[in-house]
Amino acid sequence: MVPTPPKRPAPDQEPGAADANKRPRHNAPASPRSIAEFELFEVLGEGAEGVVRRGRDRRTGKNVALKWIFGDGPGGHGHPDRRALAMEAGCLHACRGHPSIIGIHDVAADPKTGDVHLVLELVCGGLTLRESMWKPLSEDVVREMMRQLISAARKIHDAGFIHRDMKPENVLVCPLGALKVCDFGSATRQEPAGKPHEAHPVGTLQYNSPELLDGNWCYGPAVDMWGLGCVMAELLTAETLFDLETREEMLDEMSKLRDQMASASAAGKLDPECLAHLSEAGRDVLTGLLAFRPDERLTAAEALEKPWFKNFKSHWIGL
Repeated sequence: MVPTPPKRPAPDQEPGAADANKRPRHNAPASPRSIAEFELFEVLGEGAEGVVRRGRDRRTGKNVALKWIFGDGPGGHGHPDRRALAMEAGCLHACRGHPSIIGIHDVAADPKTGDVHLVLELVCGGLTLRESMWKPLSEDVVREMMRQLISAARKIHDAGFIHRDMKPENVLVCPLGALKVCDFGSATRQEPAGKPHEAHPVGTLQYNSPELLDGNWCYGPAVDMWGLGCVMAELLTAETLFDLETREEMLDEMSKLRDQMASASAAGKLDPECLAHLSEAGRDVLTGLLAFRPDERLTAAEALEKPWFKNFKSHWIGL
């Protein structure tokens, strides 16, 4: 029988969220370096908000990744959204040193065009978790990967932020299997109890939590945990849990998922045969991450204390 996670206080009633406004503010460096101090090479990736290129720091000789944040001028040049830029850089700065979060070195600007670059850690290989997912993975491999991702989420949440776009495309895979959460372009600070976030779509539809899809703007770190639950299901099956295109379709499938969990059947759309190898302890984590109500969903700290992680010796993995 699939265990039902116990109810807890709503995320906005937890001490961490209630004290979010008391945490120190982490901002982008006050004086950006000049982009002329870096050599720019090939494009590594491109998204809706910017382009990432391989580069080299002329001053130190270190290889880096430079994320050019699109501005509002012709061709994307010009000053980007400074508030969003400061948020992304601030979140990365607050999480510096965590082994499962991409590192930030500097911010670089072009005084002629207004272009701004985040100078980031360069991950050798550069494949995303999405690009590495071509078959269902064993429980031991999924457990190690989820341990790293949930540990990263715990660091982000403890620092007072929410990533808001946890998905395989935003995880980089190192050659020996270590994972790095990246692309903090949707990140935001946690709000105090009862204070809503700005009412606009965030993240990626297929990884949005029920409360986001339902228009509840007083959300918290639980939205990241739902996204990680979707990632865990995907690692186990090599299939997207909610491969849908509209908010209405998503909410309908989530309601089915909730009902199936309540009746102790297989989790959502997942084929029971695909989960036949998953232990009861693993199912406990999966159902806890995919709890429909955010106040019933596992926090990162709670998830890492589950027997599935506590009774397993961590080790690096190769994909």
